[in-house]
Amino acid sequence: MRTAAITHSATSSLTPFIKETKYEFLRLLRARSFSVATIGFPISFYLLFGIVVASAEPGGFDRAKYLLATYSVFGLVGSSLFGLCSTIANERAQGWLELKQASPMPPAAYLLSKLLTAIAFGVIIFGLLLLCGETMGHVHFAAAQILRLLATVILGVFPFAAMGILLATVVPPNAAIGFVNLIYLPMSFLSGLWIPLEGLPKWLRTLAPVWPTWHLGQLATHSIGYKMSWSVAGHVLWLAVFSVACLALALVLFRRSAQKE
Repeated sequence: MRTAAITHSATSSLTPFIKETKYEFLRLLRARSFSVATIGFPISFYLLFGIVVASAEPGGFDRAKYLLATYSVFGLVGSSLFGLCSTIANERAQGWLELKQASPMPPAAYLLSKLLTAIAFGVIIFGLLLLCGETMGHVHFAAAQILRLLATVILGVFPFAAMGILLATVVPPNAAIGFVNLIYLPMSFLSGLWIPLEGLPKWLRTLAPVWPTWHLGQLATHSIGYKMSWSVAGHVLWLAVFSVACLALALVLFRRSAQKE
């Protein structure tokens, strides 16, 4: 009886988190402006650069393999930034965030649902890219490589979710999507996520470590056997500091905004 009561209590405490995550995922999945773009961009870009273009070049197999990892990063960054920045900014403007705060729902469930939804979209994108690579790009990975790359996708959501939260505190709701694109697309290109950095001018390659996408891209390609410019610990530490800095700054800006209101 006591065990059953403890199990029931634990299940009841998790119910708000489960339901909030479920409805957040379904809401964004049904929003075609979000789901089609978030999933479609990395898939279509990979089909173009990783399958079509790569097949016409020497060493196309290696290119298709490399770009599968980088476009997985490209996809998870998009799901994180758009899934948190644009939705939080819009919900703040509509007063929905205040309503959530006034409800009996645990405060952590709001952000956790968005984080888990971003992870879910990142995993979906990775799965579709893997399917495209295996069937059309003749890319084959060992099971251990797939698991390492999947873990990188899941854990890689965190720094960009933190970035999305920060942007949500400063970006006007009606400009959130455009503002994110102005950061997301150039940052991805300059980090070598679209094409390998060797195809860019030398002065642009030297700036690559400035971008968080470069660090995560390095970890992703390393997980499938490529060499890195830094150590694993160096990339992880950089991303961890970046995440903490984004969250700290977002907290400061949110409190200032709340005081003004």
